[in-house]
Amino acid sequence: MKVKLQNVLPEEIEKRSFEMIGEELGEVELDPMEEPVIKRVIHTTADFEYLSNLKFSGGAVGKGMEALRKGAVIVTDTQMAKAGINKATLESLGGEAFCFMSDADVAETAKAAGTTRATASMDKAAALDRPLILAIGNAPTALVRIYELIREGKLKPELIIGVPVGFVNVVESKELIMELEIPYIVAKGRKGGSNVAAAICNALLYQCKPRT
Repeated sequence: MKVKLQNVLPEEIEKRSFEMIGEELGEVELDPMEEPVIKRVIHTTADFEYLSNLKFSGGAVGKGMEALRKGAVIVTDTQMAKAGINKATLESLGGEAFCFMSDADVAETAKAAGTTRATASMDKAAALDRPLILAIGNAPTALVRIYELIREGKLKPELIIGVPVGFVNVVESKELIMELEIPYIVAKGRKGGSNVAAAICNALLYQCKPRT
């Protein structure tokens, strides 16, 4: 069997990838606002199950974009997710990306309280006096703490991106987030990851960019 490669210029690879995703989706109709998010997650993972797994609260994409346009900061639960976010676009909108997981004070707080660093990092995020988007791709304990802080009236993020991957309390933590009256984008079930969290952030950011 002779393997035949597609002849695609380096700068055209992403464009061709999205064309292939569109071709495979066929006649599937997507919400125009949600479509770029779903397609970018599929592009990142090559997993078409996200077509049904990704759940959006009403107007979540628009609300996330509105927050970014007013300079929202993004707090992630991993350095990998933070690294994957397009900083140039985020900073052009007046925002920043943070991950507090490696901070000494977070480690000390977690040790003293007997919690995870992800839990303690959400307490630190709650102290930020800026519009806030929380992008969680790894730690369900972060989502549980977000839920608790919101219910206690100590946190009101503009958007929660809840896509941790794994097994222990992963499904349950996502279900908690979907009980809240806060905008969310959640990957139901066990699937997700830091790359998915970053992809969702970037899909929102790219829609905020001025069209040329």
